[in-house]
Amino acid sequence: MISTQVLVPWVSSSTCSRKCLNEAIASVSKKLAAVDVDVRLQKQCKKELSRILRTEAAITAVVTKSGSKKHTNLWPKAVLQALDDAIRTYCWDAALKIFGLLRQQHWYEPRRQTFTKLITMLAKCRKPDEAALLFELMLSDGVKPAVDVFTALVNAYALSSLFHQAFATIDDMKSVYLCKPNVHTYSILLSSCVKYRRFDLVNHILSEMSFLGIHCTTVTYNTVLDGYGKAGLFHDMERFLSEMIETGKCHPDVFTLNSLVWAYGNAGQVEKMERWYQEFQVMGISPDVRTFNILIRSYGKARMYTKMESILDYMNKRCFSPTLVTFNTVVDIYGRAGKMKQMDEWFLKMKHQGMKPNSVTYCTLVNAYSKAGMLYRVDSILRQVENSDVVLDTPFFNCLINAYGRSGDVDKMKEILLEMKENKCEPNHITFATMVQAYNAKGMTEDAQDVETKMLAMRSSPSGPKLLEC
Repeated sequence: MISTQVLVPWVSSSTCSRKCLNEAIASVSKKLAAVDVDVRLQKQCKKELSRILRTEAAITAVVTKSGSKKHTNLWPKAVLQALDDAIRTYCWDAALKIFGLLRQQHWYEPRRQTFTKLITMLAKCRKPDEAALLFELMLSDGVKPAVDVFTALVNAYALSSLFHQAFATIDDMKSVYLCKPNVHTYSILLSSCVKYRRFDLVNHILSEMSFLGIHCTTVTYNTVLDGYGKAGLFHDMERFLSEMIETGKCHPDVFTLNSLVWAYGNAGQVEKMERWYQEFQVMGISPDVRTFNILIRSYGKARMYTKMESILDYMNKRCFSPTLVTFNTVVDIYGRAGKMKQMDEWFLKMKHQGMKPNSVTYCTLVNAYSKAGMLYRVDSILRQVENSDVVLDTPFFNCLINAYGRSGDVDKMKEILLEMKENKCEPNHITFATMVQAYNAKGMTEDAQDVETKMLAMRSSPSGPKLLEC
């Protein structure tokens, strides 16, 4: 640590009081603290990048051996560690190849937990066909299924909105394998039903749970409440909350509070949002940072900036540290409102407090500057990103393509598309639709048709299930 005495200039007692000296020292100390935060962040990022590279190298090394029948007696730790890393990072294709290699080993013993982890990963990757194949493979390996692996398979179908297969799996679970589903099985099924707005199935699931003697937990109630709220079904949401309270066994918590506050705030019903916030305070349920973030977003959306700033002041007084989401929300609100000065102030405050901007932050800034016609600021943001270690994604590049496309700078738009591919970010239908719009606006019909052809090819590309290489 650099001594503050070195950085503070000598000041005569006749020209400046000791108070001025203390303020100068405090100012320098604050700057040094900010520097320390930046240094720590850089070190953490380097360590994280190093860990990611090591993980990728380990996975690649094992995957390259999966295509050969020669490697049947590899070191167990290396194969199992590579499999765990592939599952943890959701590299489903690599994970299946490594698992195929694992099954070729002389020391291999089929374990239900391994199949459960793989099926859970495939569920989150929206690969239900591969999950079903893996379940069949587990049965062929002589592994007896249990509630955990069935729940993972139900989740794989439900997350892909294949509810007929999900319910069929539960029926097989009960009748063929005499395995009783638990509350977790039904909770994840309910979660997907409300996510895809299949509220017609909710009552059926709740009735089946009641018939089997499976009681809802607070998590189950919160899942359904949140779904009703996001769908704008406020009557059903309040009815279900009343049922929750009447049971006397499941008590509302801060997640219940957040669901109701978000639902009414998102709908612009600020008075009801405030009333329910007060109701939960009376119940003795204290808000958390996410509650305040929801309130900030709701007041900002309703253009009630004074109340929004009062929430920020309250957080500061009650020692609730603003999170990255807090800063991103405030920056987004001012950006959408065209209040560039306030947006820039909060972006600077974010960095001064040692909070590292992410892709969402930069997307927000690019969109705001683009709409305000301040394209030179978009160039500045692009330079900042290039000199940082922020992880870029497809939405960020889509924002840049949209910004330059709207301004008519199609050459820059093409450059961004190339950078996008260099950063291994795959263009999606939004990328191509934005480019088509930009080309048409410039009268470049041939270029627009070329992009449309690529977009149609992307949509029609087959993505069938990949069989295990065993």
